[in-house]
Amino acid sequence: MGFKEKIQNYYTKSYMKKYGDRLTQVQGNVISVKVEEKSILWIFHRLLVTLIIKPDRSKNITRCTYKRNRWFKKPEFMTINQGNLLIVQGVKGAKGKENSETIEIMNIRNMTTKKDLVKIDGNTPKTVRQVKRYK
Repeated sequence: MGFKEKIQNYYTKSYMKKYGDRLTQVQGNVISVKVEEKSILWIFHRLLVTLIIKPDRSKNITRCTYKRNRWFKKPEFMTINQGNLLIVQGVKGAKGKENSETIEIMNIRNMTTKKDLVKIDGNTPKTVRQVKRYK
């Protein structure tokens, strides 16, 4: 194992140690999308996106947020419409905090348009349908 692989392995292990129990993934249809852009003195740009997703074959809803701050350039976000099928990967809020039920978005895969927020190497994931089995 080379030096580069050792450092990459160390970062992966430390990230999993810190966020491993909070990593989550949600697949479902978009109910609502709210995009807020704010610029301060044409220098600092802030982007806040709030998604409400209804998971497949479920009655509950999930709230997801995406926050990005950037100097000089506007942060970019993908176009998402109501009714699109998404796979959202992110981190749940810490237990006991006010945002414990919301998911902080790390990546979004739009299965309707086959686009990613952050590009993924390798094969594209397929939609997973859960089948209820009765005994």
